[in-house]
Amino acid sequence: MQRDVLSSMLALVLSFCALTNLAAAEETLFEFRGDFDVAQVATQDAQATLVSDSALRVETGHKNEWPGIKLKAPNGSWDLSDFRQLAFDLHNPGDKEISIGCRIDSPDEEGKSDSCQEIFTLAADERKTCLLTIGRRMPAGLAKKLFGMRGYPGGITPDKGIDAARVTQILVFVPRPKEDRAFELAAIRATGQSTAGHITRLGEKLFPLIDEYGQFIHAEWPGKTHSEADLAEAKQREAADLAAQPGPSDWNQYGGWAAGPQLEATGFFRVEKVKGKWWLVDPEGRLFWSHGIDCVRDGNATTPISDRENYFRGLPAKDSPWGVFYGHAGWAPHGYYQGKEYDTFNFTGANLLRKYGPEWNSQFAELCHRRIRSWGLNTIGNWSDPAIAAMGKTVYVATVGSGGRRIEGSEGYWGKFPDPFDPSFREALDRRMAGERGKTADDPWCLGYFVDNELGWGDELSLALGALQSPADQSAKQAFIADLKAKYEAIEKLNAAWGTEHASWDALMASRTAPDKAKARADLEAFYTRVAEEYFRHCREAVKQVAPNHLYLGCRFAWVNDRAVRASAKYCDVIGFNKYSYSIADFTLPEGIDKPAIVGEFHFGALDRGMFHTGLRPVADQNARAAAYKSYVLGALDNPHWVGTHWFQWGDQATTGRGDGENYQIGFMDVCDTPYPETIQASREVGAALYRTRYEGAKP
Repeated sequence: MQRDVLSSMLALVLSFCALTNLAAAEETLFEFRGDFDVAQVATQDAQATLVSDSALRVETGHKNEWPGIKLKAPNGSWDLSDFRQLAFDLHNPGDKEISIGCRIDSPDEEGKSDSCQEIFTLAADERKTCLLTIGRRMPAGLAKKLFGMRGYPGGITPDKGIDAARVTQILVFVPRPKEDRAFELAAIRATGQSTAGHITRLGEKLFPLIDEYGQFIHAEWPGKTHSEADLAEAKQREAADLAAQPGPSDWNQYGGWAAGPQLEATGFFRVEKVKGKWWLVDPEGRLFWSHGIDCVRDGNATTPISDRENYFRGLPAKDSPWGVFYGHAGWAPHGYYQGKEYDTFNFTGANLLRKYGPEWNSQFAELCHRRIRSWGLNTIGNWSDPAIAAMGKTVYVATVGSGGRRIEGSEGYWGKFPDPFDPSFREALDRRMAGERGKTADDPWCLGYFVDNELGWGDELSLALGALQSPADQSAKQAFIADLKAKYEAIEKLNAAWGTEHASWDALMASRTAPDKAKARADLEAFYTRVAEEYFRHCREAVKQVAPNHLYLGCRFAWVNDRAVRASAKYCDVIGFNKYSYSIADFTLPEGIDKPAIVGEFHFGALDRGMFHTGLRPVADQNARAAAYKSYVLGALDNPHWVGTHWFQWGDQATTGRGDGENYQIGFMDVCDTPYPETIQASREVGAALYRTRYEGAKP
């Protein structure tokens, strides 16, 4: 019996060692030198030629949606089982930013093609190694046991991914270009050691997979917490670091440039263009550039535990001091928990109690402000704890949601689009802004207000089509048909223009069929603009009615078209965007619009510290993440439109995911409240030179 136990323990140790101490590996799949045969490159609306014996130049047209190249595996397929990523050495030789898509394919069990794909952005004349993570099909034995996450151990996934042992082709392309473009590809390499095979071999021994601190059990990495003594040591180490580096010395209390020019002081934030670049101006009349971070709060690593209690080792008793970190939730717009209620546990909060003791809440709140200033940041971004923001120590943004009835025929990742013509829209917005009286309204530390987040703006016809595909009592539909009546007068004239056969205006009102887009385009575009302008007008009026001294920052565009941006420019003081890309240096607004803009969210993540998903923009490791952070913010500082960037988010998401499954390595801290030193250093370097970089063009 004892021998069996020892054998089992040894097997676990060997699996653990194999998983955590794998040597890095690399294999070149393509290198485009003088002996490379260009004839093996299949093209689609593109031409491929060798450049200087070192790269393949691909010049694309713009008639095809995905012009580019296809590279077949020389022997039918590659076995990439041992590799975590493909590295593409890319160069943008042009004078404009370019998006480049990279994709790998493998056959599924039915012989159809599965794929992994990532879109990368390169600034003008930028050279960059872009990493495509190889998503793996989950083995059948684990498929029903691992769920509720976006990323899984070893890169395996239950609902998508490829057979890494049979990769048949690689595609590199420009997604939906509006003009001819070009890029250069120097090499394609398989890199990084995959742990997928080792995860699979663990089988049932994979569970539990999360330790008492919310960390992955079956891996080691620098900075991992193993005990409460580690937490105490980290606390002391950071206290000394913060004392030694309190923050930039040339900032005023708000984080504005005390050493810079004195402008008009209004007691609140405003915008002004100075030396050809847009700026925020703080309440004291100093230039201000918003270097911020989202989700400053204690619950970033809250995770569902229902139906998967076996994932977690040593969850505390509910009647213990840690019992307060159990919760119950129902928010899950996607994934396993969609439409369900579930129990949760907040690992961040539990670790803060362990680290700071019974008064952890107040200590954490104070520490947030010290960290922000020390790290060269000056703004608390969206989704943060209002109590922390209200302490009068760091500038913050406020956010409200519009509410009211939605356009039933519309679509969006986070839900349907609000109907700005419906009275409930304005009523809900007015109620929510009224709740800001005596709180954020008239608080000089409040930079301004975002209203809503990542709405489904679609293409330039989508909202008009959504109105027509809604029921007859939809206010937006009634407004659209009223416009059509005013223009065409008779239904027969509309039918002639649209190629439709509606018997009457009432018949059109009852219909939920979309018209031919080409024939109805002019009317659809016009009403789309009206929807967008109605939305932004109501939002601005609601904000200014309660908080006339504050900035209206827009809706945090994620997926957007020029028509919607033009509408926003008429009403927003600053136009908010969530820009998940590697660079925003070349960002431009639609022609003729000159307004300030702010980034509400961006991030980068890596898989070298025990997490299962990189987030929306992957990088190789923590050093690369720090470099990407620095490059992104410096690019924004060079661009005349940007007046700030806010990183998403304060701490890593839970290793096992939040309600919708997001489990990204995107924090400035890990689940144990331990800062990532590489990213912190990058933030400090940017912050220390923030204003000289923006105003004088100096580089840190």
